[in-house]
Amino acid sequence: MSPPVAAGRGRPRDESREQAILDAALELLIEVGYERMSMVAVAARARASKATIYRRWSCKDEMVVEALRRHVCADHVPADTGCLRGDVAAEVRLMIENVSGPDGALLVGVLRAASESPRLAAVIQANVLQRKVELGRCLLERAAQRGELLAKTEPAVLVEVILAMIFARLLVTGEPLDDAFVGHVVDEVVLPLLAGRATPPAVRSNT
Repeated sequence: MSPPVAAGRGRPRDESREQAILDAALELLIEVGYERMSMVAVAARARASKATIYRRWSCKDEMVVEALRRHVCADHVPADTGCLRGDVAAEVRLMIENVSGPDGALLVGVLRAASESPRLAAVIQANVLQRKVELGRCLLERAAQRGELLAKTEPAVLVEVILAMIFARLLVTGEPLDDAFVGHVVDEVVLPLLAGRATPPAVRSNT
């Protein structure tokens, strides 16, 4: 008789259960704020054991970071449309989808909670906004490689400006986040900001 096969260590990760826990974490974050949110409360809301929670996340910072990353397309690769304008427009549209889609209210609530919690704001800055900056850097480096920009450009200011314009309409003016708005952001704000670093049309590569 063949010897019994040893059982694998631990249970396979249940992605749907994990997502339910992260959703509960974000709900609590919005309801009670970052400072009052606790791992124990998340476990109760998600109907999960504390052991399950701590086996996956050692602290609430880790849990919040992962929850936010899943809601802002952390694995997203910037679109390569073949030109800087097309790439920027695609990223602006994605940002709009993130804040105006099903998760929009959730993201707005998290940002409001961050305004009252320096610790949460630091977590978002280091793990979410910084990710947007890295994606922007990738986009601009590709443009430089295509010969559309003369030098490396720091994307942080561009990301801040784009997000500020989106949230101004979303939270203040109520104006539509439509294709006309995307064109306004790209053609009247982003590209003019980059104009000093753009390759003059006469010497721009056609490849």
